[in-house]
Amino acid sequence: MTKLSVNINKIATLRNSRGGNTPDLLKVAADIEGFGAEGITIHPRPDERHIRYQDAYDLKEIVTTEYNIEGNPIPKFKELVLEIKPTQVTLVPDGDDNITSDAGWDTIANQDFLKKTIAEFKEAGIRTSIFVDPFQEMVKGAAETGADRIELYTESFAVEYAKGNSEVIKEFAAAAQLAHELGLGVNAGHDLSLENIAFFAKNIPHLAEVSIGHALISESLYLGLQNVVNMYKNKMKA
Repeated sequence: MTKLSVNINKIATLRNSRGGNTPDLLKVAADIEGFGAEGITIHPRPDERHIRYQDAYDLKEIVTTEYNIEGNPIPKFKELVLEIKPTQVTLVPDGDDNITSDAGWDTIANQDFLKKTIAEFKEAGIRTSIFVDPFQEMVKGAAETGADRIELYTESFAVEYAKGNSEVIKEFAAAAQLAHELGLGVNAGHDLSLENIAFFAKNIPHLAEVSIGHALISESLYLGLQNVVNMYKNKMKA
């Protein structure tokens, strides 16, 4: 069965917007695991605009399921991951000013860099995954780097599926099948939501894990607002 890893970046964004410690990132992570998620994902960025580097260390003591740290393997990020030794590191080719991830690796042009980086992480006993677009040549390139898994970048799937184009799933399924044949595990993430996750999971072979953050947290707000509004009303009854 496919595992769900919840990206808690947006919880950190909300906390940082007011200072202090509300919501409590560590408590949220523990609660999410208690609710049944099989993993926690974070994506610290150099400016620490959501997840702070200290959060990554603090979560190491809290997370009891799979701990996945995503990011661009700049020296500071590599040092962080090698010290914490999470279950998995997912390499993402973000620029410093990216609002969110917007492309997978060119695993051919960056082959030497990825090989060297992945070797360092694997020597430390950390499972490695590479963020890739669903292109056959990029999956083949990923297999050559020594990575354990790929993470399929699913924004294009989400966009096309929302337009009614379900045929887009075919290139993702083909990429997943090729990855499996080449000995790579298959993860996926970006813009997966309650609207599309069932279709995606049903049609992607060998899908080990999905990482979902923005949609899941946004959906939680909508699905929980009625309950919380009513709780406030009840508290103020005479």
